[in-house]
Amino acid sequence: MTDAPRLNLVEMTVSELSAALKRTVEDAYGWVRVRGELGNVKYHSSGHVYLDLKDDKACLAGVIWRMTAQRIRLKLEAGLEVVVTGRLTTYPGQSKYQIVIDTLEPAGLGALMALVEERKRKLAAEGLFDEARKQLLPFLPEVIGVVTSPTGAVIRDILHRLADRFPRRVLVWPVRVQGEGSAEQVAAAIRGFNALPAKGRIPRPDLMIVGRGGGSLEDLWSFNEEIVVRAAAESMIPLISAVGHETDVTLIDFAADRRAPTPTAAAEIAVPVRAELIGQVETFARRGFNAWRRGADARRTELRAAARALPTPQNLLAQPWQRLDGLGERLPRALRANAQIHRTQYHSLAGRLTVGALRQRVARDRGRLDAMIMRARHGVRVLGERRGERFAALSARLAVGVRSNVEAHRGRIRRDDERVAALIARARRAIVGVIERRDARLLHAAQVLAALSYQGVLARGFALVRDPAGKPLRTASAVRPGLRLDIEFADGRVGAIADAPRMRPPAPPLRPRRRRDPGDTGQGSLFGA
Repeated sequence: MTDAPRLNLVEMTVSELSAALKRTVEDAYGWVRVRGELGNVKYHSSGHVYLDLKDDKACLAGVIWRMTAQRIRLKLEAGLEVVVTGRLTTYPGQSKYQIVIDTLEPAGLGALMALVEERKRKLAAEGLFDEARKQLLPFLPEVIGVVTSPTGAVIRDILHRLADRFPRRVLVWPVRVQGEGSAEQVAAAIRGFNALPAKGRIPRPDLMIVGRGGGSLEDLWSFNEEIVVRAAAESMIPLISAVGHETDVTLIDFAADRRAPTPTAAAEIAVPVRAELIGQVETFARRGFNAWRRGADARRTELRAAARALPTPQNLLAQPWQRLDGLGERLPRALRANAQIHRTQYHSLAGRLTVGALRQRVARDRGRLDAMIMRARHGVRVLGERRGERFAALSARLAVGVRSNVEAHRGRIRRDDERVAALIARARRAIVGVIERRDARLLHAAQVLAALSYQGVLARGFALVRDPAGKPLRTASAVRPGLRLDIEFADGRVGAIADAPRMRPPAPPLRPRRRRDPGDTGQGSLFGA
């Protein structure tokens, strides 16, 4: 087989071949609609989104430009099945073909629901939906924080319902409730309310409501995002979820402390009805007063019955009076018998009390006293000897301590003297250095002053002209004819009379330089332009 036909092929560069392939692909597949599963989704810092669209046998690279990505309300994740519409083209820089996506939508609600269920199982496994983590709502919060769109009907419904039931202070954190960046704004608002100080300039809410109106699953998708669910689970402020209508269920409903079917129902859950509370208080007060009155009547009846059952004062005092009369009759006989007994005891003791017994008692006590005096003197002598020995030992220790302390202080004084001498030498060297640097700075300043002084200018041949008041004249227009002038030279002053001023002719105007055209190479043009 000969290679002659091959030698007759037109020679093409790589760029030409890539451009030809690009035109062929774009002409053959201008617009296509493709269904597949997302893989390797990458959000670039420029706002573009790069992704792979694949099935079980092939993979197609795709790109979503920034303006198109801003219109897509769905958070793109790997594993999501979608249907895209776009233009098929090539990328010569990497020799691959790709699809430039113009529209993207999930491949039916089943794919989104599957993604929601998978995310729900993941977060539930982490314990974010446990009932034990949920907090009790305050009975009557002072401040209520609302995270919602400031322009929607949700905030108006909540404020209107709160005003009807029990007016409370409301703090609104405005956020986007759908679209790109809405999930991050809702999570930041929840964490922002939690970050407020308890007694700051802006009070920290006692209760938080996260709400928006109803919509499709795509519209409510921001409240299925993991960042929002985690922020709601981490909130230390009790949180009520009021997203969508009663049939709409999002993942934030499971992480919130309480779910409300609608934003209006959230306001009803947040506060009680003031009129009902006032009626309950009045009912409780009336029931309490009636109970107190019935109790007082019952106690009064019991008191009357007890008073009838009590005996009279005469009956109570009859027996004590009778006992007192009997004791009064027995008292004189008892007093006489007691006096007789004491008299008998006195006579028996007086018979035993004689002078000899007293003398023996005094002699025994004197002997005991002498023995105690001798023991006291001996104890004082022994104590004095012991104290003398202890005093001598302490004196010797004190003398040794005084000598060692004196030596220590002398050594410290010597070291301090050496340190003071070293510091004095360093201070002298430092002072000399400072003086030398100051002299150098002074000399430099004097040189600069001499260089900037007008007298140096006069020494170079110039003169300073002053008016009769001594003010310098800087322009010829300030001198009028006949004005007496004072001209100062470097070696003295000279007086002069001014003539008519001769003005310098004006300088010709400067011609603007022609800006060179960046595209002008200076070689002219073949087309005469």
